[in-house]
Formats: sequence, C-alpha cells, structure tokens
Amino acid sequence: MNKIYNPKQDTWLEILKRPTKTIDDIEVTVKEIFKEVQKKGDEAVAKYTSIFDGIALDNYEVSNEEIQEAVGLISSELKGAIQLAKDNIYKFHRAQKTDKISIETIEGVNCWQEKRPIQKIGLYIPGGTAPLFSTVLMLAVPAAIAGCKEIVLCSPPDKKGKINPAILYAANLCGVTKILKVGGIQAIAGMTFGTQSIPKVYKIFGPGNQFVTVAKQLATQFGVAIDMPAGPSELLIVADDTAVPSFVASDLLSQAEHGTDSQVILVSTSKKLIDEVEIEIQAQLEVLPRKEIAQKAIENSKLIFVENDQTALNLINDYGPEHFIICSEYDDFYCNGIVNAGSVFIGNYTPESAGDYASGTNHTLPTNGYAKNYSGVNLDSFMKSMTFQKISEKGIQNIGKAIEIMAEAEGLQAHKNAVTLRLKSLEERE
Repeated sequence: MNKIYNPKQDTWLEILKRPTKTIDDIEVTVKEIFKEVQKKGDEAVAKYTSIFDGIALDNYEVSNEEIQEAVGLISSELKGAIQLAKDNIYKFHRAQKTDKISIETIEGVNCWQEKRPIQKIGLYIPGGTAPLFSTVLMLAVPAAIAGCKEIVLCSPPDKKGKINPAILYAANLCGVTKILKVGGIQAIAGMTFGTQSIPKVYKIFGPGNQFVTVAKQLATQFGVAIDMPAGPSELLIVADDTAVPSFVASDLLSQAEHGTDSQVILVSTSKKLIDEVEIEIQAQLEVLPRKEIAQKAIENSKLIFVENDQTALNLINDYGPEHFIICSEYDDFYCNGIVNAGSVFIGNYTPESAGDYASGTNHTLPTNGYAKNYSGVNLDSFMKSMTFQKISEKGIQNIGKAIEIMAEAEGLQAHKNAVTLRLKSLEERE
C-alpha cells in the first residue's frame, strides 16, 4: 500500500482520487442496447443474454418449482443466518416508519404530509463469483415494509440457465413478486421500458459493474428513478494506538476483495499502527481465496499518517467515504464531527462486515464521494412524501390577500383571479 505522511491539504484531492475508469466506450454500448430493447423487447433481451451470459432461454421468469428446488439446496445453517439477518434488517427499517404530520398553519388552513409506497420497484442483484443474496435482504425487506405493490428482481443466469439458489431463497423469503433470469444492461433496459416478460418499474435499486452503473444512469433519462449514483466499493478507517492492527487489516481486506477497483484507506495518528497494519495485510492476504482481486485493490489504496485528530476528520469529510470505521480513543469526536459518510462503524468489535450482512443497517450506500449529498438506502427510499391541504372559508380569507399580492407581483393574473373570485363570493354572502 502507498504510505503518505502529513500530506498538505492542497494535495488531498489528488491523494484521495478514486480509481474510476472512463465510461465513454461503455456509454456507447449501453445506449445501443437500450435502443434495441426499447424497440424489440424480449427479442433484444434474448440476443444479449446469449452474448453476455452464454445461454439461450425460452422463459425468463423463475418458476415456483425452481424456487422450491433452491430452498432444498440451501443448508439449514445458511437459512438460519439469512433469517437472523432478515429479522434485524426488518427491525431497523420498520422503526423508520413515521406518522402523518399535520398542522394548522393559520386559522382555517390545514396542511398535512403522508407517505405512500412507490408502486413498482426493480431490484438488480449481481450473480457471478460473488452472488449478493445479502443485497436481496437489504432491498426487498424495506420495499415490503413500505408496501410496494410490485417488487421485480433481475439477476443474470449461469451457463445452465439458473440463478444462484441463495438469491432465490432470499427473494422468496422477502416477498419479491417476480424473479427474472436477466442480467446486465439488458435487465436495466427491460425494467426501464418494459418488455413482454419484464415489467416496467418506477425505480431501480441495486449494485452492479460499470455497465450496470451506466445503464442505471441512462434509465433516469426515461423517467425511471434510481437509488443513487454508484461506483466501486470503498472503506476508510481512522485508527490510533487503541486499535487492534489485525482487526484493522481484516476490515481493509474485506472491502478490497469486492473488486480490483475497490479502494481502502487507513488514516492514523500513529506511525507504529500504520506499520503494524501493513504487516498484517500482507500476512492475511496470502490466505485469501480472492487474493488476486484484493491485491489489485490494495494497489489503489493508501496508508495516511496525520499529526492530529482534527486534521484526520477534515480529510475524512473531504473524502466522504461509503463506509467509515472509527477505532480511536476519541470516537465521540469523530462521531460528532463526521458529516460526509454513508455508514459509520464504531469500535474494535464493529467490523464493516456486520453492516454488510446482519446488524440491521442497510449496505446499499453512496460511493465515489456521493456521501456528501446522498443518503444510503432506507425505508424512505421506497416511499414518496405527498402533501395535502384543506382550506376553509375563514382560511382563504386569512391568506387570500397575501396570495393576490404575490401573484400580481409575479405577473400571474390567473393565479390572483383564482383567489379573488372566492373572496368576492364570500363578501357577497355577508
């Protein structure tokens, strides 16, 4: 890993640069596939499923028989772990439900806000070497709590035309209404436009590679919302001599194994800790099954020494990490001072893996610095806030004159007339 000592603030931008790649070539490919899916529907989906996944399918929807087969393939131990995680995710997201907010802003003017579920939700779940069945829990559980009517899940098929059984088991457990064997750009395009097999949705959630990320961004040009802009996974740890070096190294590697473009950073006020963590990383790396992936990610990563905690905090807020672990004697200082982070993990016994799987918080989080202006997925991500108002005769008399003056000042006479007519009708009755 790259060691950096006391970097000056004007170098932070360059030092903390994410290892993102150009998307120009990807955009061309995504736009071509979107255009073809929009025009040809399932025919285009079949073409690109054959090209990218190496399988020709007659039917994309997962049958009840396939779901039951998947249930039989999952060990009771894994089923128990998934159930524990689901229960905790449910508890945390169910607690986020809010009541109707109602207020009389002035006599006779009653305003209130209520939340309604987004009716049609699309979930994208990657397959491949790391089938993210945990993401099914993170997205389908709050969608069900919110009351979303349709929850459509797309995941790429393997060479035998199957979806990983753990993904199917989790989807069935969490109330997904339709599961489709479609991956990549064609899945996002299908949920954007709708095809003979893939329902059109109103909002798309879920991680993916660069092609899926660009496809989701393109979907927003066709009236479909997405959870957030996405980029490679990232983790920043702040630690001092109260941290356990082996724990810190394990957390850095847990994020590094996501992908070669992942980035992990350690910021510390202790040179001794930095040296110890570096040794631990090399030792633990040797025994990882995904060593090659993690090794490349480590090359994108940094060990940064700073003189004091205030400098560390300033640097961290500048970076805006997706995941932020605090292993410091002064954890209250960092908890109170952090303003840009997707999710925060505090103490030596709070690994980032806990949030990825089973503590209850959501692991779908803003990356690439978007923690400065986006929230991670939560219950409200699956809902819309709607406002209502009811104005009595007394109410329109109380605010009518102000509306007339403001509308006239903006040159909107019809707006003014809508109030004037009502006020006159009331005056005539008196």
